[in-house]
Amino acid sequence: MGMNEGNVTRIAIVGAGYMAGEHARAFESIPGVEIVGICGRSRDRAAALAERHKTSVHDDVASLYAATQADGIVIAVNELSAREICLAAFAFPWACLIEKPAGLDLAEAQAIEAAAAAAGRRAFVALNRRSYASTRAALAALDPAGPPRLVSVLDQQDMQAARDFGQPEEVVRNYMYANAIHLIDYFSVFCRGNPVIDSAAGWDSDAPRHVVSTLRYDSGDTGVYQAVWDGPGPWAVSVTDAAARFEMRPLESLTVQRRGQRQAVPVELGNVDSDYKPGLRVQAESFVNALRGRETDLATLADSTRSMEICARIYGLI
Repeated sequence: MGMNEGNVTRIAIVGAGYMAGEHARAFESIPGVEIVGICGRSRDRAAALAERHKTSVHDDVASLYAATQADGIVIAVNELSAREICLAAFAFPWACLIEKPAGLDLAEAQAIEAAAAAAGRRAFVALNRRSYASTRAALAALDPAGPPRLVSVLDQQDMQAARDFGQPEEVVRNYMYANAIHLIDYFSVFCRGNPVIDSAAGWDSDAPRHVVSTLRYDSGDTGVYQAVWDGPGPWAVSVTDAAARFEMRPLESLTVQRRGQRQAVPVELGNVDSDYKPGLRVQAESFVNALRGRETDLATLADSTRSMEICARIYGLI
């Protein structure tokens, strides 16, 4: 897909909620990028977001493309609408950035991936924690061919809190895909190779409590996943090899403890994840790079589906 005159990269957005607004703010800050149109389930909310970003509002995906001929589309809709909107978007020759999760469950994720492939569309998934400065700094410091790693992920989810927040019951029942995927995707980021997954404490949807799994990778890496459901706990990730231990707790921060040292030292990460919703500004740049024919490290639909499958195996859903 070619660029328009003046080399302006045109971005369209489906969705008019909080995340759509945060994506719009991130993209709008990139030189040479223009938000060219918005559509959403609520015309009034879409019009309000369009007014904030001085762009046009449209009734549906087809009219959005017809009017804008956008180079890329950001799909920021709720889980129950994701498949329908993705399939509508794949009818047009723009690249897609799909807010996670890319589907309500693994089956939907697989169907969305297959539909994109059948249509020959480029599609990425907005797993924004991959774009955190903390994640990128830890990856940069690790030797890709280095010794085996121990990756520990601490997760916490609260189904009642999700209900209180207004999540539909179908989303709540699939909250490991809707929200725990944030944490589970770190295994795909930091572990190398393919895992065999064993659950020591499994999932019971009628009485959720603790989920504990071990992931043994053919590279020699080991992952340990611990999730507390309907109870207190932090979100935290640590990556340890023979030389150093990196910890993200909270996830936006990073400390490193070198071998022979007794204390962990904070890593300076800059301001990008405080000036914008964490990860979104770098993620937007990566998507624009893809649209401009440059290299990108964004998660593909295949990458996302792989993490969804790991999630399903951890929770005993396949």
